Amino acid sequence: MSHGKSSCCGSSDSGIEISGRKNSESYFLQIAKKRYSVRKYAEKKVEAEKIDTIIEAGICSPTAANIQPYRILVIQTQEGIRKLSKGAETYGASSAFIICANIKEAWKRPFDGKITSDIDASIVTDHIMHAATDLGLGSLWMTYFKPDAIRENFNIPVEYEPVNILLVGYSADKEQSPDRHNKTRKSRDQIVINETF
Repeated sequence: MSHGKSSCCGSSDSGIEISGRKNSESYFLQIAKKRYSVRKYAEKKVEAEKIDTIIEAGICSPTAANIQPYRILVIQTQEGIRKLSKGAETYGASSAFIICANIKEAWKRPFDGKITSDIDASIVTDHIMHAATDLGLGSLWMTYFKPDAIRENFNIPVEYEPVNILLVGYSADKEQSPDRHNKTRKSRDQIVINETF
């Protein structure tokens, strides 16, 4: 993996080296297994360079028809976290990202009218969440929040819907085992369907 900051979707510093793979497990799978929901954060602030890398990962995310109908609202100040706490639990996180989507701008599937704004916003959230993990940070993806309070406190325009909140910071929570998914997830046989239902 290349190192050093670059333009959008270029190389950036990584918390884990690809060469550190165990057996044939992919680098991304290692990151996905390492991530867990953090509900207790250290007071240490996230460095600006890491915030930039996280944002870059979000901007690289795919959206339907590449319309990019989202905005990433970045919260890094104590005042911002205080305002966030009026509509959501913050668990002591020093940073947060509010992912908003423009429903009218988003692509609509012509066959049934399915609007992809939530999907697009969630792809962005997933990218920034795993980027945070890669950088040694903890995160918590939240949909349990008061939309009206979030909208009011951050002056979110009416055409944008706050879809997801991602808390980010240095974890002070108990680290979860990367192997826990064998016990905490349904089995492959329960989830995977080959060819047809």
